[in-house]
Amino acid sequence: MRSIFGLLSVLVTLTLTLAAEPVRAISLNDLSNKDTATGLKEALATGSQVAVQKLGAENGFFGNDKVKIPLPEAMQKVDSLMRNFGMGKQADELLLRMNRAAEAAVPEAKALLLNAVKQMSFSDAKGILTGGNDAATQYFKRATSEQMLVKFLPIVKKSMEKVKLAEVYNAYADQGAKFGLVKAEDTRIENYIARKALDGLFTIIAEEEKAIRADPLGQASNMLKKVFGALGK
Repeated sequence: MRSIFGLLSVLVTLTLTLAAEPVRAISLNDLSNKDTATGLKEALATGSQVAVQKLGAENGFFGNDKVKIPLPEAMQKVDSLMRNFGMGKQADELLLRMNRAAEAAVPEAKALLLNAVKQMSFSDAKGILTGGNDAATQYFKRATSEQMLVKFLPIVKKSMEKVKLAEVYNAYADQGAKFGLVKAEDTRIENYIARKALDGLFTIIAEEEKAIRADPLGQASNMLKKVFGALGK
């Protein structure tokens, strides 16, 4: 997934190159051309799809402690009690099914992320290139979060329909919310899972974006040649 934000590498490499050749130095505004925007969009599209593929595979969530979805807080409070009453197997099954539901839902993000890339303005692109470690991630959040939740929910709900403990949780959460024991947004387990799936996706994207910004030269050469080759002509 090192190509996720490949053009970020290009920007740093170009800066270093131009620093050694002041006669050819250009400003950021001079980068506002079709090839630059196209290069960035290609890099973002490729990388975001790798994130989706990682999390959408079996154990994409369940096998990754960074994004593994825990039991809802209200359920965690009674987890040990459940195990004392011989319900440990059911609790483990719920945990597994929650993460499997997230893995099933995440592929729905693919089209939305690609559309966000297509709709990106050059102003957005410049903001990503010059922004903080998670500028691209924040762009995706703004552009896709609401739509992703809508897409994730029916898939998660269907995945959890046959999990008996999920039904128990929903019934308990409805009552618990009335007394402030359960957060309003967590009264349905499918809502909780969908939000956690979204958080996990952006966690992986942000992690990779940060890594590219910290070590940008590794992926620069090919993209530099493609996007900025015309500068030497």
